[in-house]
Amino acid sequence: MHILLVITGLGMGGAERQVCDLADQFSKSGHSVLLISLTGEVINRPQSNNVEVVNIEMKKTPVGFTKAYCRVRQLIKAFAPDVVHSHMVHANLFARFLRLTVSMRKLICTAHNTNEGGWVRMLAYRISDSLCDISTNVSQEAVDAFISHKAVPANRMLPMHNGIDTDRFLFDSSMRKKLRKKLNLTDYDSLILAVGRLNAQKDYPNLLTAFSLIVSVNPEIQLAVIGVGEEKSVLTSMVDDLGLNKHVHFLGLQHNVNEWLSAADVFVLSSAWEGFGLVVAEAMACKRVVVATDCGGVKEVLGDCGFLVPPQNSQALADGLSAALSLTSDEARVKGELARQRVIEHYSLQEQAKRWLELYQR
Repeated sequence: MHILLVITGLGMGGAERQVCDLADQFSKSGHSVLLISLTGEVINRPQSNNVEVVNIEMKKTPVGFTKAYCRVRQLIKAFAPDVVHSHMVHANLFARFLRLTVSMRKLICTAHNTNEGGWVRMLAYRISDSLCDISTNVSQEAVDAFISHKAVPANRMLPMHNGIDTDRFLFDSSMRKKLRKKLNLTDYDSLILAVGRLNAQKDYPNLLTAFSLIVSVNPEIQLAVIGVGEEKSVLTSMVDDLGLNKHVHFLGLQHNVNEWLSAADVFVLSSAWEGFGLVVAEAMACKRVVVATDCGGVKEVLGDCGFLVPPQNSQALADGLSAALSLTSDEARVKGELARQRVIEHYSLQEQAKRWLELYQR
């Protein structure tokens, strides 16, 4: 098959990583894959050289939109895809609008969150729904949210979970030692790791408040945060105000998240909302103890393999982190083993790629 993937951008994020991973899997299965990124710089990209990546760099102006529209239209005509699969709100709406003037055998639109914007975007989804063959979202809760917002009819959106490359995301003891040494951590120090954009969705103020509650009791705890975003200055100021400078490490953009997960003792997700919580499943695949807020599809992913706490509740998050850190080494090992097994059974990248190919061929 000729598979065309269109995404809003290939910056840092779970949706972006997922699309790149799927592109690699499709290519590995013998399919021809073209990946179009509409905006921004390319930070995530497929590992395979057989996947062509085209960055449109669309400007947010009428002229910029028109140029991008014509360019993608040309690419579609030249590539002649059997399926066009768009990801994230801007790409989904762009692809639907594009279908008005260019033939597409099949168009599948995938949302990656319970919340992809305000009522205007939900209305745009609803009005343009007939222009795609089927829509999907990354969890049942995310599907239900779109239906409740009337962004899509109940029979027009399916849950399609993200997939985890369990060959890449696995515990690595040598990388654990190497990366912990970078942070000057001893074997007696406990490292909590958070991964995600520094934005409102991830609710890092909630995490920093919770962390301040437990570090006063256990000063050997350290927190590392991987990610970049618009809230960096606010968060660094908050670290100063809470007196956490010796305990919090902002690591910026890291391309070896799988290795950093091995360095951690506990992984934490403090989000106010999520679609699937891809990084939760990645941490589980690395056998980490997970503490996460109960939002979006996180409960579906985590099952009973970690600690689930209510969102936007710093005391509850602090209690969850304390419980995770209080586990004995044997208890933590067992939880980690169960977590990885759950990911292998329910969320492996290979199986999810097969499900997508089946949907493409219907």
